[in-house]
Amino acid sequence: MVVPSAEVQRVELAPAAALFRSLGDPTRLAIVHRLAAGPARVVELVQAVGLAQSTVSKHLACLRECGLVDSEPVGRASLFRLTQPALIDVLASAEVVLDATGHAVSLCPTYGLDKGPQE
Repeated sequence: MVVPSAEVQRVELAPAAALFRSLGDPTRLAIVHRLAAGPARVVELVQAVGLAQSTVSKHLACLRECGLVDSEPVGRASLFRLTQPALIDVLASAEVVLDATGHAVSLCPTYGLDKGPQE
């Protein structure tokens, strides 16, 4: 059995790391969480996350560039939806892990709740 080198493993894991970074922002995660319930217009997403339209639009652009959301025009608005329904499973799995660990990650000195977004 050939064991891949650490560098090969890092390269192979880079896309997964990018996926988790794209979901690592609380606003983007909240948007994905809302879209897991079904398609929504920007005004509905603004209401769901409680931030300015420009901020929500910026995060939607990021999620679109990552291939996680898409939109279609509906009248003068756009309807956003998840492009990958499996993201619903990712969110559910995250909840299972959080519950199993007692939300210990919130105490993490690097990524815990008392830390700001890691950019």
